[in-house]
Amino acid sequence: MIQIEELKLNIKELQSKLDGIGESLNIPKLNEELAALTEQQHAPDFWEDVKNAQQVSQRAKNIEDKISSYSKLRKRLADVSDLLDLCGDDETMLAETADELAQISSDVNELHVATLLSGKFDANNAILTLHAGAGGTEAQDWVSMLYRMYTRYCERRGYKLTELDRLDGEEAGIKSVTFKVDGLNAYGYLKAEKGVHRLVRISPFDANKRRHTSFASLEVMPELATDSEIVIDDKDLKIDTYRSSGAGGQHVNKTESAIRITHLPTGIVVSCQNERSQIQNREQAMNMLRGKLAELKEREQMEEAASIKGEIKKIEWGSQIRSYVFCPYTLVKDHRTGFENPNVEGVMDGDLQAFIEDYLTKAF
Repeated sequence: MIQIEELKLNIKELQSKLDGIGESLNIPKLNEELAALTEQQHAPDFWEDVKNAQQVSQRAKNIEDKISSYSKLRKRLADVSDLLDLCGDDETMLAETADELAQISSDVNELHVATLLSGKFDANNAILTLHAGAGGTEAQDWVSMLYRMYTRYCERRGYKLTELDRLDGEEAGIKSVTFKVDGLNAYGYLKAEKGVHRLVRISPFDANKRRHTSFASLEVMPELATDSEIVIDDKDLKIDTYRSSGAGGQHVNKTESAIRITHLPTGIVVSCQNERSQIQNREQAMNMLRGKLAELKEREQMEEAASIKGEIKKIEWGSQIRSYVFCPYTLVKDHRTGFENPNVEGVMDGDLQAFIEDYLTKAF
């Protein structure tokens, strides 16, 4: 009997939480926006502008997913409430009901986190750049580990990851790598990862098996549409071409298809070499530049080019946002809060924190 009362109390709490989520999502307004987008999709000339059509279709899908997720959770919670009334003293049915309620609670919490991601660019795709810092080959190996970790995390969430630019280390690891993450709220979930990441471990590159400390920085910026409010004057750009590095066919090896763009007023430099065409690389590099300029504008720090890195200063001791210590013990600690298993900036994806610990612990 006590268990039934506890389950009823949990259901009441989840219903209250769902009501709050519904108010935050503003379901009526979403339905109105979805109706307007659907009307656009039914227009005869809708696909004449392919880029706009893709953006409209993606926005419509995102709204449909939000409404569908919310509606399904409401229905599941109502079904569990009805099922609980029928359970009586049946222990088996009570156990099944408790399991279903636990799953619903997990889904409600995930939707709650997604609802908190209401920033201007939170719903956008994300472009991430990893740089090796103090630590030499150790730091380059650390960058490759972080890159692999974020790759696995994106796979788990169903995000698509595309490598845009990469510079491998001479002996091992990666000096720097830029990659794009496609998926709903990708920037919102990953923006809290920006900063310097510190690794302490017994070095596999040291014959004396000494403990080494390595640093790597991560920059995160949103991907913006071409018709963004960010306007870039061609006279403010310095464009250099060079041959792509790494694997490639005859076309890539014989032509200068890679692009490096420098924004002269701010000193921001972006590069892209993953496409076979110089035109495609230029377009992708311009998207990256818009993202960085948007971040500068959002943070109101246009006076210095270094502002694009936010809190990132030097990729060395004292600047880290999180430490991964594997010697003499295993710990993931966030230096902005001082706590283990931190809820970074209040909107940190808990699944990412758990994934970091699980992945890196198994890696060693």
